[in-house]
Amino acid sequence: MYAVIKTGGKQYRVEEGQRLDVERLGSDVDVEVSFAPVLVVDGETVKATPSQLAGASVTARVVGEAKGPKVVGFTYKSKANQRRRWGHRQKYSTIEITSIQG
Repeated sequence: MYAVIKTGGKQYRVEEGQRLDVERLGSDVDVEVSFAPVLVVDGETVKATPSQLAGASVTARVVGEAKGPKVVGFTYKSKANQRRRWGHRQKYSTIEITSIQG
């Protein structure tokens, strides 16, 4: 059994016991969070319409926090002495899927 959840503007295919990094949720560690699934597949049964997914939920536990790779950028305009160096490092929440209820 697996499900597709949507969080942080992205969709993830998840199964029970799986750990994954999603965009920061703002929750503390060891807190249960719930996601509304977009799709639930249980063997040969596929649930995808809003009426079929009315009672479905995916629960997960926040395991920790993680940081992504550092992204460094540089912009400049020639002959104008205009230069700008910037960096970004995305923060993620690590979650572990505890149950999928279809």
